[in-house]
Parts: sequence; structure tokens; C-alpha cells
Amino acid sequence: MVFLGIDPGLNRTGVGVIEFSSSSSRGKVLRYVYHETITPNSKSPLPVRLGHLSHSLQSILQRYPVCMVGIEDIFVSANVRSALLLGQARGALISSATLCGVPVHEFTALQIKKGVTGYGRATKEQVQKMVEMELGIRLKPNEGDASDALACAITLAYSNRMQRST
Repeated sequence: MVFLGIDPGLNRTGVGVIEFSSSSSRGKVLRYVYHETITPNSKSPLPVRLGHLSHSLQSILQRYPVCMVGIEDIFVSANVRSALLLGQARGALISSATLCGVPVHEFTALQIKKGVTGYGRATKEQVQKMVEMELGIRLKPNEGDASDALACAITLAYSNRMQRST
């Protein structure tokens, strides 16, 4: 099964694709497939930036046989304008996935951190280190958005596995 995770943002959206398989001899197997950070032009008007996010995600979903998308939920923000802009970015991304026929699941940052590190208050560096260990890859220090997206995909894969086993 192929899972796609999204760390949404209007200026930087992390996207990560992983494959989950179960083998009787090796147990659970997560395999890294792809990651990127989508970066719309910050000087473009809002509708153009949202369109860029939407088109980029649809392109990725056409390239990989994704069965489910996980997206980080909005955290409570003191800056209302930032929260509204992030909500619009999330809406564009969720809409794109559903238009491609892919179900979307939402996770809080706490759920993702706990799902990957076992600790809901883990730092970004701890999350990235666990993602690298879990997938056997090395990410650059500036790939935090993609790391968070891969962490979301891992959380989705594990939560889907748990739901299927009950």
C-alpha cells in the first residue's frame, strides 16, 4: 500500500510518499518512495499560489499509486490571518486529493510526533531522525517540511494497519 503525507503550508508544503508492506518473514516493511517541498512563488496572488499547490499535488498523485493521504491538521494559532491562509492551503490540498479519488485522513502534530517517535512533544530534529531511521534515508537539514510529511505518511500507514487488524 502506498501512502502520501502532507505538511501543509502556503509558502512551503512538504510531501512524502512511502510504501507499506507486510511480510511474514520480515514483519512490517516501510519503504521510502519520494519526497519534495512544493514552494509556490510567495509574490504571486493567493489564488495562483493555491492553484500551484493543487496542481503539484495532483501531478504527484498521478505519478504514484497512492491509496490514502494523511495531512497535518491546523494547530491553534494566535495569528488569525496565518491560520486562515493555512486553512485555505489545506483546503486546496484536501480538495485535490479527493478529486483524484484518494481518501484523506487528518492528524494533529501531536499524533504525528507520537506516531513516529513515541513522544508527542518531540522536536522537529527528533522527528526527522526517526523518519530517517525508519525509512533508511538521509534528509538534508533544510528538508524539515518533507520530513514532517514523511512522518505523517508513516503515521497514516501505522494507523491504517492498526485499524485493519482490529
